[in-house]
Amino acid sequence: MPANDGLSFPVEKQQQAFIGMGSNLGDGQGNLIAAWQRLGEVAGIIPNRLSSPYRTEPVGLDTDHWFTNAVGEIFTTLSPMELLAAMLAIEADLGRDRTLTQDRPVDLDLLYYGNLMIHSQTLIVPHPHLANRLFVLAPLAELAPEHVHPVLGRTSLELCGALQAQARVERQEWRVRERFGV
Repeated sequence: MPANDGLSFPVEKQQQAFIGMGSNLGDGQGNLIAAWQRLGEVAGIIPNRLSSPYRTEPVGLDTDHWFTNAVGEIFTTLSPMELLAAMLAIEADLGRDRTLTQDRPVDLDLLYYGNLMIHSQTLIVPHPHLANRLFVLAPLAELAPEHVHPVLGRTSLELCGALQAQARVERQEWRVRERFGV
């Protein structure tokens, strides 16, 4: 599929998208559930499935606060840029300040948008660091093991297996599954 600037993509039907979710401030699971629920309140977004939460050691950050990570699958009629705008608004509403690169109550990353490849100044899809982050690949492989990366041609499970040497990514259970519909 050809690359797209992500700015003028006409959405004629629902697109499958995967969103990486992370939190290392406050109640990580609660923050991720709140973000997941907020996604479901946005017109044009239908939350479908949410992976298990994973407790993960910080990567690339100088902090002692471990993360809770998960991946959500949604269906959307929003364009990639509209979806990104909704995700950024949810982050801000939940206390994220993107001018800070350290700890955050919630972080939402667009991992995949269908099989589209987007490279613009504001959005790169597939997420440019996806294949190097076990804290994203472990929940993604749980949720969509056979999903193929459109650039690398490898499944989520294959990409995850290549990083198994990266330790300290621990699968957990949602504390309150029934209450939040996960």
